[in-house]
Amino acid sequence: MSSEAFKAITLDRILAGRNLWEAMKKVQANKGSPGVDGMKTEELKEYFFENPGKLTAMIRQGEYRPLPIKRVYIPKDNGEQRPLGIPTVIDRFVQQAVALVLSEEYEKLFKDMSFGFRPNRSCRLAVRRAMEHVKDGYMWVVDLDLRKFFDTVNHSKLIQLLSDRIEDGRVVSLIHKFLRAPIWEEGKVGKPNTIGTSQGGVISPLLANILLHELDEKLESKGVRAVRYADDAVLFAKSRKAAERLLKWVTDFIEQKLFLKVNAEKTKILRIGDPEVQFLGFSFTSQVS
Repeated sequence: MSSEAFKAITLDRILAGRNLWEAMKKVQANKGSPGVDGMKTEELKEYFFENPGKLTAMIRQGEYRPLPIKRVYIPKDNGEQRPLGIPTVIDRFVQQAVALVLSEEYEKLFKDMSFGFRPNRSCRLAVRRAMEHVKDGYMWVVDLDLRKFFDTVNHSKLIQLLSDRIEDGRVVSLIHKFLRAPIWEEGKVGKPNTIGTSQGGVISPLLANILLHELDEKLESKGVRAVRYADDAVLFAKSRKAAERLLKWVTDFIEQKLFLKVNAEKTKILRIGDPEVQFLGFSFTSQVS
């Protein structure tokens, strides 16, 4: 792919009126709870009428700093709690403006095996693709589990990947500010984050795909059949031995190159037809229609 596409990712394009208007509409449509400042999504338009040009000027001058991210917990099916980060409405708006431009250009790069948090893709399409691999005789599955993925994203690696492609350093610097925003919990503000990307941040799913695109590229270069939905992935093989080799190789790549951790307890090698073979809530059998 030509590097010209990534020359198009500029701060000027992010702050263009049309892009900001689209970002505002998306934030308002998504609604959501207020962040630490208490501002509601329906107040966003009023803020800009009262402060025309203030936010964009701060961003251009490098003075913009995201406010702390409000942490809440939501229950999981297994009884555990998942931490969720709620940025302020203004910070969600800025993240959305960045994400719109990045998504448009990175979509030209992302691989066909990736389905999560991408336009015109869905869980059902991911499952359908997985079923196609089964029909082709790939009856062994590496059910890959990444340990606390969003909490363990390596900032240095992610910033390096962004910097390798995005020429406008101001954009990379802005994303770095999102990543480093401290957490507010129980009335206390922590230190700037040095690892992880907040679940609940508008841009977090896109950053996840940018990081894991490196895995997709490597899998494709090796001719590996795989389907990924965000940090959920299944890899396909025609024999148990091939699956075992694949698991060892992919674990080494993920841990040594992406600085993530494969959860050895939850990652399994299974044969299609085993009731444990599930992907995105769907079970697979050897009789696939």
